[in-house]
Amino acid sequence: MNARTTASFAAAAALVLLLSACGGNEAAPAASPSPSATTEPSPAAPSSPSPSPAASPSATAAPSPSATAPAPVESTPPETSSAPDEGMPPTAAEAASTVIRALKAGNMKTLAAWTHMEKGVRFSPYGYVDTAKDLVLDRDTIEGAMKDPTKRVWGAYAGSGEEIKLSFAEYMKKFVYDADFMGLGKVTVNEKIDRGSTLNNITEVYPPDQYDVVEYYIAGVDPQYGGMDWRSLKLVFEKFDSDRILVGIVHDQWTP
Repeated sequence: MNARTTASFAAAAALVLLLSACGGNEAAPAASPSPSATTEPSPAAPSSPSPSPAASPSATAAPSPSATAPAPVESTPPETSSAPDEGMPPTAAEAASTVIRALKAGNMKTLAAWTHMEKGVRFSPYGYVDTAKDLVLDRDTIEGAMKDPTKRVWGAYAGSGEEIKLSFAEYMKKFVYDADFMGLGKVTVNEKIDRGSTLNNITEVYPPDQYDVVEYYIAGVDPQYGGMDWRSLKLVFEKFDSDRILVGIVHDQWTP
């Protein structure tokens, strides 16, 4: 092969390579999208964003009861009748039940209503009824007595002999309702029982044919005293035909 032939062959080979290179650079046609690849429009997003984990119900603070729950409505307790549980006329026990209730409540209006119009009520601080020294209060005085600061001499303290000088309210706390006679007292009617060292002359001052005596007795208030702190309250009613009216309140306790 001569030089010209060699040159011609080389030129032809170069042309073939050039054409091949140009054919490889042509862009391939775009592939048509398949139905499965078609992207459908996404649904509209909800108006409120989805809560984040921090805003989940378990993490949401509960409203305070005062902000959501209505205020409780206080129920009004039913009215109770103030009428005494007694017959017409009342028995001695029924009359005493009304009076002891008034003493416990400090209801002087009721106590005054039961007070003898002429004789009033004699207050005896101990079991011995001293007709010369025990104070007698009339109906009008008793009705306003709890608000009266006047110091009165009610007798003498057992043992010391000193004057019992107290206001009515003070006397009530010390020598009338000084224990829960209504709740704890053993009730007896017209039974004379001697206790302690004080002379019991109640039947001599208030004879059974004219008077009824209702006693409220508590054997002891504090167990450590072994019964030496017993208390007694006697309510004395004068018999007025079939009715009864209060004439005496006799307090009693252990005395030295």
